Amino acid sequence: MASAPGRRSPNPAARRTGLAGRRLLDTYAVLATRGEHLLHDLLGGQVPRQWQHYPEDDSIDPDGGYQWFYHSHSPEDRPEAAEHGHFHLFARRPLWSRRMQSKAERAFAALTGNPGRQVATRHLLAVGMDAKGLPVSLFTVNSWVTGDLMLSASGTARILADMHLRTGHDAIDTVLECVVALCMDEIRMLLGARDTMLSAWKGRAVLEDTRLEILSHQAIALDAKLNA
Repeated sequence: MASAPGRRSPNPAARRTGLAGRRLLDTYAVLATRGEHLLHDLLGGQVPRQWQHYPEDDSIDPDGGYQWFYHSHSPEDRPEAAEHGHFHLFARRPLWSRRMQSKAERAFAALTGNPGRQVATRHLLAVGMDAKGLPVSLFTVNSWVTGDLMLSASGTARILADMHLRTGHDAIDTVLECVVALCMDEIRMLLGARDTMLSAWKGRAVLEDTRLEILSHQAIALDAKLNA
């Protein structure tokens, strides 16, 4: 259908974020109708145990190349955190193996000391959740935390922007997809701050330095985005 005279069609980015906002609201509306928490099926109706992965072997999208898990830390470990727990998002090898010789990835490898170990995943992002099952923050972590490696900021942003999750946990997949789509501007800034932290850190083995855990953090207010 043609646009009305004098009225501009929304640009593709605006359409994507608009769709993401509607999908996010619809997902939580369905959960509310059922009287279910976002994590209900994932936790099997049980109280989550600190440090345990949910699911135990991660939730994997074998066709799309993504995976994630949820866990929580002890209050003593994160005394300042307002979150209930968080999701870690990863890209599996098919999503990035052909990009490793690109200029951006070579530069990022040099920035992080040219780690030579072989890994099956690259950590993309963590999404903090409150006790109600609502996303409240985004953050990045050092590689020793997740036991794999990272990608360049541009490579990470590109993989996240293309993310479509089909792990079988439909509500969680949708929420993670929508949060990423709604927050791409914040994610790009977060990744830039991550790399600034890495480049400023003194020491050769920056990725293994346990003094450096959270590389960048950003609180998010989805209500404000959805009402904008």
